[in-house]
Amino acid sequence: MRYTLLLHYPEMSAADLGPEALAEGMRAFDAYAKALDAAGVLLSAEVLQPSSATTTITRASGELVVQDGPFADSREQLGGTVVIDVADLDAAIAWGAKSPSAEYGHVEIRPGATRFVDGAWTTYDHH
Repeated sequence: MRYTLLLHYPEMSAADLGPEALAEGMRAFDAYAKALDAAGVLLSAEVLQPSSATTTITRASGELVVQDGPFADSREQLGGTVVIDVADLDAAIAWGAKSPSAEYGHVEIRPGATRFVDGAWTTYDHH
């Protein structure tokens, strides 16, 4: 079953972190991605640009509204996503707990509902 791990953590620049902490964070995420890959559960992993690079749009009012910044204004940012394919929620929680960002932020674990592949929407088989 596919799960997306949404990595939320305090937003800090490379300058805020300092070179040693930045290098350690990169090593930790590299090891985490390689562990997921070696286990055969990693479908994708992506680190996002800072929230200052975010553009949020809506047409909820009927008109297109475009604004700079993230949808949710909070101390934590959505810093990255990891998509995994594992047997169940317990396995997803176990992998989420190993995320380096779980030590200083939050990992939201959300099962996939449908996906668009080969030209059509496909519902996951959640046996």
